Amino acid sequence: MYESSIVQYFTEKALEQGIEQGIRESIQEVLELRFQREEVAPLASRLATIDDAPRLKQLFRAALQVPSLGAFRLLLDEAE
Repeated sequence: MYESSIVQYFTEKALEQGIEQGIRESIQEVLELRFQREEVAPLASRLATIDDAPRLKQLFRAALQVPSLGAFRLLLDEAE
């Protein structure tokens, strides 16, 4: 029984990390479509440090709506 709960814990953590990684990649893709890819690239390392799925979802919605990459950077600064 103990082994089962350990396996379940690590499975859930892996799934959570996969979801977070998917959201990060979606944020980058949206920003690259809207703004210059070269300007978006440095944000990848900053996004990688965020491990809060609700915060990543908020940033994804912002990536769709912000008027500029500078405005997105300000929101990203709030996340740190």
